[in-house]
Amino acid sequence: MVKLNKIYTRTGDDGTTALVCGPRRLKHDLRVEAYGTIDEANSAIGMARLYTANQQPLDAMLLRIQNDMFDLGSDLATPDTGEKLEWEPLRIIQSQVDRLESEIDELNAHLEPLKSFVLPGGTPAAANLHLARTITRRAERIMVDLMQIPGEVLASPALKYVNRLSDFLFVAARYANDVGKADILWVPGKNR
Repeated sequence: MVKLNKIYTRTGDDGTTALVCGPRRLKHDLRVEAYGTIDEANSAIGMARLYTANQQPLDAMLLRIQNDMFDLGSDLATPDTGEKLEWEPLRIIQSQVDRLESEIDELNAHLEPLKSFVLPGGTPAAANLHLARTITRRAERIMVDLMQIPGEVLASPALKYVNRLSDFLFVAARYANDVGKADILWVPGKNR
């Protein structure tokens, strides 16, 4: 499916990039911003995984999610124009959303209910997962902006997946924080 034998092509030197189905878009185009931001979140998950190798099942879940995020990037880079393509485009499907929900429930079952908001931080894994969560939320906002443009279509499972992913990353950060014991809680008005 993918063959990369030359890394630089010079085709982007004019400030454009090619979508999977061929058309070129400016590199600041919202669709390019969306899948670029997903790539950024994926990289933050990769940073978190430097610290989760011994935390199973969390690390295995994160590895699966990193693969899903490439699926999502491909989905976003292949706009649905209504035209028949010569191949089946890779799309996020509902079962990927369902798996995220199941994994959220699995991790959350080990955590005490929250009595306050959690400040991003704690262990290195948790801090990076919180970073990935906020980048994922930015990707979601960009995707919603993209959907407002006439002719720009996003499949419902893709948006659902990103929404669940940020929820998963929040729960995963708590799990990586010594199963919530190392969470740093917000104390409203503490420094007034």
